Amino acid sequence: MSNRKQEHGVVVGVDGSASSRKALEWALEYAAALDLTVTAVQAWQIPLAYGTGAMVLPGQELAEAARSVLDKTVDEVAAAWPQVHVERRIEEGHPAKVLLKAAEEAKMLVVGSRGHGGFVGALIGSVSQHCVTHAHCPVLVVRTR
Repeated sequence: MSNRKQEHGVVVGVDGSASSRKALEWALEYAAALDLTVTAVQAWQIPLAYGTGAMVLPGQELAEAARSVLDKTVDEVAAAWPQVHVERRIEEGHPAKVLLKAAEEAKMLVVGSRGHGGFVGALIGSVSQHCVTHAHCPVLVVRTR
């Protein structure tokens, strides 16, 4: 293995969806071929529907749930690429903004075409669309069949 540079590797959005799993697989295969690192990023935010009455509950629990989903997904998918170093990050905020910030110095940003939200039947999700439109690096949108 050579000296990999994490700050210039591949950033991939992970939310546990089938689409994000495929994105992680693609990112790992690409990183293995080019001897790059992968940063798997899971964003979380308090849903607006919670209102002020439930604000005591969510923060820590949502962060822990996001960490659990990220760890489970990376553990399962990355096992096939043991030579690739995967950094794991969870951050509070809108997924598109979190991914764009994480990818500021990246060689590539990889996202799934559909996450857990949005409109059924849409070809590309709002997070993917925002990343494609605003990223300062190449963005690959991975579709599931």
